[in-house]
Amino acid sequence: MLRIVVVVGTLLLGAGAVMAQQAIAVQQDNLMRGQAKSLYDVILKMVKGEISYNQAAVDTAIKDLEESVPKIPATFATNPKENVVNGWYGSSKKVWQNKADFDSKVPPVVKAIADVKGKIKDVASLKVAYDSIDGKCTDCHETYRVKLK
Repeated sequence: MLRIVVVVGTLLLGAGAVMAQQAIAVQQDNLMRGQAKSLYDVILKMVKGEISYNQAAVDTAIKDLEESVPKIPATFATNPKENVVNGWYGSSKKVWQNKADFDSKVPPVVKAIADVKGKIKDVASLKVAYDSIDGKCTDCHETYRVKLK
């Protein structure tokens, strides 16, 4: 009976650890998806003319980026050791192998956002803002993001 209790307990602990790891991966994925929605689904689509320019939507997207980008280092503090099930992108193991460098990529993005905030008035200025912010995001993506699908 004691062996059964020990085996069941071990299995439950293992399952709990897997679930916790997946929860961390989902939290990381949700943060990045939210940023992608602001940058690509709103700003880039306006720059490309796929959706009409909308100042309120731009302001909301910039505000969302301004609030969420600084959360990246804390959100990626723990290595979930697995990616989100059915995710398009995941985190490279390099994030935790060189965490200081990964974290150092965030302040330039924060600065790029601050530099354009309040200066976007039309599609032309939005394109400048997009190029500035996306250029800083890409610095990190090229090293620390992996395509899963």
